[in-house]
Amino acid sequence: MPLINDRNTLIRDGKQGETPVAASQVIYAGAIVMRNAAGNAVRGAVALNLVPLGIAEERADNAAGAAGAINVKWRRTVGRFRNSTAGDLITIAHVNTQVFVADDDQVALTNGTNTRSPAGVVRAVEADGVWVEIGTLNP
Repeated sequence: MPLINDRNTLIRDGKQGETPVAASQVIYAGAIVMRNAAGNAVRGAVALNLVPLGIAEERADNAAGAAGAINVKWRRTVGRFRNSTAGDLITIAHVNTQVFVADDDQVALTNGTNTRSPAGVVRAVEADGVWVEIGTLNP
């Protein structure tokens, strides 16, 4: 049946989401949010087989809760994160290349000898950090 009044149509632009948080996790606003093998959100950390979701839009404190007790809201966008050091330092030469999660606020150039999961693609490098499109895995 066609509309005869205005309608509030729910939409998603594919750039934001909400995911259940893993047990014993605190994900801080602004942190890199990853998905583990069970499908729950965890904060960015050195670990294999995590999938980047985006940047946490608000704190999600599930420190005392079971997996899925709360959700975290995240946004897939470009954010500035701390750069790694030494052999993992990201430079302007790495713009449009994939980088890896060092922690929930730091990215690194390499996968750390197969110990880190992908974070996203470098979009810019500045003295204050690296701009990474979290969740985008192809340059």
